[in-house]
Amino acid sequence: MNSKELLSAIPYKQLEGALPEQIQHMTIDSRDIQADSMFICIVGYTVDGHDFAQQAANRGATLIVAEKPMAIDNATVLIVDDTTRVLGQFAAKFYEYPSKLLHMIGITGTNGKTSVAGILHSLLMELGEKSALSGTIGFNLNGELHPSANTTNDALTTQQMIARARDEDCSHMTMEVSSHGLILGRLAGVEFDTAIFTNLTHDHLDFHGTMEEYGHAKALLFSQLGQDLANQKQAILNADDPWSYEIAKTTSHPVYTYGIHNKAQFQAKNINLMHTGTTFTLTCVEGEFSVSMTLLGEFNVSNALAAIAALYAEGYKIEEILKALALIAPVEGRMEQIEIDVPISMFIDYAHTPDAIEKAINAVADFKTNRIIFLVGTGGNRDKTKRPIMAEKASVADYVVLTTDDPRDEAYDSILADLQTGMTHENFVCIGDRKEAVIHAVQQAQAGDIIIFAGKGHEDFQIIGNTKYPHSDKEIAIQEAMKKFR
Repeated sequence: MNSKELLSAIPYKQLEGALPEQIQHMTIDSRDIQADSMFICIVGYTVDGHDFAQQAANRGATLIVAEKPMAIDNATVLIVDDTTRVLGQFAAKFYEYPSKLLHMIGITGTNGKTSVAGILHSLLMELGEKSALSGTIGFNLNGELHPSANTTNDALTTQQMIARARDEDCSHMTMEVSSHGLILGRLAGVEFDTAIFTNLTHDHLDFHGTMEEYGHAKALLFSQLGQDLANQKQAILNADDPWSYEIAKTTSHPVYTYGIHNKAQFQAKNINLMHTGTTFTLTCVEGEFSVSMTLLGEFNVSNALAAIAALYAEGYKIEEILKALALIAPVEGRMEQIEIDVPISMFIDYAHTPDAIEKAINAVADFKTNRIIFLVGTGGNRDKTKRPIMAEKASVADYVVLTTDDPRDEAYDSILADLQTGMTHENFVCIGDRKEAVIHAVQQAQAGDIIIFAGKGHEDFQIIGNTKYPHSDKEIAIQEAMKKFR
């Protein structure tokens, strides 16, 4: 791209050196330099990109974007006030605003983002669309999964993914939108058409401080739909969550509601929770419809309603949506049953908030025949206030294994001490090493028991210190169950 055209994306430019004629590549990683690269110095939590500016120039970067004057050999320096902000502006310009050419669906909320996103992506593909998905599980492009570092990636990676979806002729891209991503500007330049809110429950208060600030962060997605009512856009809100009424005030676009317990435009009644799936009656403006799906639990009824409402809002017929819903598989790591021929039932789930833990246990309670064993852990160096509440919710299970999630730099004993203060009965054990905790849960199981391994879900690693080590609840559980019951 012509450099002058690219720099027209920002209002203020202070150059030290001659502007190169072309920019062929853009990066925030000095190891990812190509010919005629722009290197943008981002100040991160542990690393400052300014420290790698000369290294980037040595590797071929011709334009360095920085927040302070720098003496860089063989490269021009562009000084801006906030490199994180201009990153999104430059990235959107460089990739020619790709979100304008796709139908963009953004999903925010404490719990359910991954499930709703996965349901929507699967439904769209069943409906014959080319579809992309970005979120916790990774970047899924027409069924091919690529790993991703965060729920909401940095602004450059986000624009690169959307551009790739555009280039692959996708009609839709569904994105999980975290509160961190909204506050930190990672969605800069993304033009959303549909915004979905799942719920707001206790989480991330180490970052946001209060539930009010957390809720306001989520609401940014809806205010960012803008004021141009000539373009069809819509907000999909959970009528069962009181924050929906606050969020509705932030957008001028049409609002569609869904719910189970409160009156909504898309409402589920006569819910029947089974070991093999779920059925319910959908009531909406088009009438009443019988719904059958393989997804488990009442929370997945809510997630399905959100997806149904979103697709209906953009013109799909209810009958087509429900036919596709009956065919899709559960989302990976979200109340996913481990398929193995043993006399116990085992599920892996990503539940790492009090609300999600409660919903995971409720999802299996109706078909319980013996005990529910619940393994729960929480991450180190993160929100400590939710730990006792998580354990309290887990106490509904007959036997609880308290462990860690990603302990990082916090000692096992510190994490476990916070958790166990919330336990309401004595049928629990504390095991800091998560692998040993998973093994213990399986060893305790008797025929007819249900085990839920909560917290890691689809993840195949555990963070100890600053290092990711291989870890899979699913694989460990399978190996131990095979030993015990075969």
